[in-house]
Amino acid sequence: MTLLFDRDRRITSPALVPAGGERRVRDPIELTIGLVNNMPDSALKATDVQIARLLQQSAPRHVRIRLHGFSLPSIARSPAANNHVAQTYTDLDRLDGLGIDGLIVTGAEPVAARLNDEPYWPELTSIIDWARTNTRSTIWSCLAAHAAVLHLDGIERQRLASKCSGIFDCVKVQDDWLTRGIDTPLQVPHSRLNAVNEPLLAERGYDILTRSAEIGVDIFARAMPSRFVFFQGHPEYDALSLQREYMRDIARYLAGQRDDYPRVPKSYFSAETEAVLNAFELHARARRDPTLAAELPGLTLRSDLAAGHAARLLFRNWIGFLAGA
Repeated sequence: MTLLFDRDRRITSPALVPAGGERRVRDPIELTIGLVNNMPDSALKATDVQIARLLQQSAPRHVRIRLHGFSLPSIARSPAANNHVAQTYTDLDRLDGLGIDGLIVTGAEPVAARLNDEPYWPELTSIIDWARTNTRSTIWSCLAAHAAVLHLDGIERQRLASKCSGIFDCVKVQDDWLTRGIDTPLQVPHSRLNAVNEPLLAERGYDILTRSAEIGVDIFARAMPSRFVFFQGHPEYDALSLQREYMRDIARYLAGQRDDYPRVPKSYFSAETEAVLNAFELHARARRDPTLAAELPGLTLRSDLAAGHAARLLFRNWIGFLAGA
């Protein structure tokens, strides 16, 4: 996947965006950004589109972005997902020769209990080492953030008592170029099974940038030759991302692929929908049957969700940093 776009071009699908014919911009700055997309098959294409749109919407008008997609070869994928990777992504071994200014590395669905037992661990740590000296800044999201701090400083993630899922108000802890212009709490989606210890991060030299009173550290950073930025949450998620994950987890429970019934994402659905989902859970626990999923009615989100607002603020500042603004 190689895209070249400016802010005024609308993206409908990464595979369909033309590489030429863009509107001329006087003295534009062109940035090359890499996306290492490790998301599971069900979210692979959606993540491509979310990130591409986010970069386009967040970039100043004089900044043009060339986006290359990559995937770790050791992540097991379905034939359809492998076909998408083969047709639209750049080979990972070309990463070093593309002049990458900024890199975004997404999380992956956990497979092993310990991160360094994941099948893709050697490939992921190679990217961490490469990014330290070959990018101006790299964003590490969710599991990728946990992997990076483990590899860099031996900070182990900690298993949560239950999955952290929902929308959480996160406030700015200190001034930083990444949080410039953030004056009110950001609504940030989180979806994770683990967390990293905030005091230990601070002790090892990480800057805590945003946190939530409910779930702790949200965004943190560390200055090396590259400025590494770590998201424990998913500010890039669109409005329906958590719903898709929740429905997937319900389907897995009904199919006997997981033992625990998933908790309703916090502060995400409307009160009426939460009542429906709580009633459905009682029904599902009493009669565990994959066909029950068809009985769920339409779901309604909270009317005041500011989907994408946090991500646009953060990525606007990140792109400005890459462009030298």
